[in-house]
Amino acid sequence: MKPLWRINKYLYKYKGLLLLGIVFTVISNIFVIIPAQLVRIAIDYVVESFSLYRPLMQGGMGEIAREIFLEYVFIFGILILVMALLRGFFLFLIRQTIIIMSRRVEYDMKNEIFEHYQDLPLSFYRKNSTGDLMARITEDVSRVRMYLGPAIMYGLNLLILFPLVIFYMISVNAELTLYSLLPLPILSVSIYFVNNLINERSEKIQRSLSGLSTFVQEAFSGIRVLKAFVREEDSARNFAEASEEYKHKSIELTRVNALFFPLIMALVGISTIITVYVGGIMVIEGEIGYGVIAEFILYVNILTWPVTSLGWVTSIVQRAAASQTRINEFLDVRNDLVSTENLEADFAGAIQVKDLTFVYPDSGIKALDQVSFEIKAGQTLGIIGTTGSGKSTIANLLMRMYDPTSGQLCIDGVDIRRYDISDLRKQIGFVPQDVFLFSDTISNNIAFGLDRPDQVLIEKAAKDADVYQNIVDFPKGFETMLGERGITLSGGQKQRVSIARAIAKEPRILILDDCLSAVDTKTENSILTALKRIMENRTSVIISHRVSSAKLADHIIVLSDGKIIERGDHDSLMDQKGVYAELYEKQTQSGEPIDG
Repeated sequence: MKPLWRINKYLYKYKGLLLLGIVFTVISNIFVIIPAQLVRIAIDYVVESFSLYRPLMQGGMGEIAREIFLEYVFIFGILILVMALLRGFFLFLIRQTIIIMSRRVEYDMKNEIFEHYQDLPLSFYRKNSTGDLMARITEDVSRVRMYLGPAIMYGLNLLILFPLVIFYMISVNAELTLYSLLPLPILSVSIYFVNNLINERSEKIQRSLSGLSTFVQEAFSGIRVLKAFVREEDSARNFAEASEEYKHKSIELTRVNALFFPLIMALVGISTIITVYVGGIMVIEGEIGYGVIAEFILYVNILTWPVTSLGWVTSIVQRAAASQTRINEFLDVRNDLVSTENLEADFAGAIQVKDLTFVYPDSGIKALDQVSFEIKAGQTLGIIGTTGSGKSTIANLLMRMYDPTSGQLCIDGVDIRRYDISDLRKQIGFVPQDVFLFSDTISNNIAFGLDRPDQVLIEKAAKDADVYQNIVDFPKGFETMLGERGITLSGGQKQRVSIARAIAKEPRILILDDCLSAVDTKTENSILTALKRIMENRTSVIISHRVSSAKLADHIIVLSDGKIIERGDHDSLMDQKGVYAELYEKQTQSGEPIDG
């Protein structure tokens, strides 16, 4: 139970609903017990009435006695019906309090976890898979909700009903109580083991279903590759094998489920037989009346579900504790990227980098080694290098996705650790190498960084990124819905929409992280021409492995294995006839990739 203590804050938050639920549970259980007593009184009344009925019939009073007798039986019937209706009403109120409380806690937990996820640094996402993150916010939270809702509800019901029923049973006849309840502990233990089997096989089915879903998702996402390599039959065969495994596990679960109710009914039947047998002997010996047997049979049936639920509740609590442990693991992860002063200021855009060294904490790879450079406000820096040279790492450090291992990174002479992180990132326009567009309209994708969507800014950004004409050519224009990850657009169009999204927020610093790699030379030149106008009053960083993207920069640095090996402007670097000049000549001779 220790991992579950963490959610006591939610129980305290919704203590009103919980306390009402307890009160309603007590009242509901009172209306469960009273009908059993009414049945005992009614049966004893019927038996005694029959013993008096015959003499009265002989004395000519039979019809009057019969009317009185039926009147009382009718009253008992009405009272039992009223008790049942009242119990049903309070059961409704129990669900309206405890189950609603659990749903509200589930809502709060999911929001807390999601907010915590968003607060965690990029390094956290490099270490953990998306599937695991999803499982903890969905499946694990749902299991905890089962503890907060059904488990607490049935647990309270057991704790309240069991003592009440046992007290009444003992007050009527202690010996018969002992015999009647003999099979119930066996029932509870049996249900516990059966539930564990059910849970174990359910988890296997869940994993199998997850694998099946992943397979289908990959098949549909990669349908072009699948068709191009003519692997439809293989794919269908693999799906059939995965489905066969899922079917086999489902049948195994069904077989275990088939034990559940027969087991309950068998043990309840045994308990009823014992009650009738022992009670019958006691009736013959004159120790109890006929009504007591009926009352005890009702009590046994009343206790069946609470005792059955004991095993079920125990299993739910175990699963919830395991899930809460998994949730706590991520909630205990703290973001080490914190602002030292929460400083907010409008940037001029001057960037100073001194002896910057960075080692990725998860892999131990040294991405940057003693890198130093400076960009004056409004200037453009080009960063050139091959794959793995550390270009994108500089972008991540400027955005403060990571903190440097050593060295200093300043904006306007102030260490970026002192700035408020959100304010820092709001003033930087970032176009990532791996374009990600949301399943939303083109307009909303471009306006993603704006606090309030402005159609004028959206259209201006689209024109500057040279994607406006492509957008207006769509039947719905800017209201065109993009598919998953922007699949509706071509590679070049996605890149340009991503650029439009970055410049729409009118940032003081613009970072282009190899974002022109998917566009052809003509489109690249038109975008760079447009960007040149935009970059006039903004500090810009153009990161690329293509020399053509960075040749218009005021200053260029060439990276290799995390170190600066050349620096200067385009002309001076060409005169040096070093790595930059060699890259330029190779790329010019090989031609540029065509936009598809």
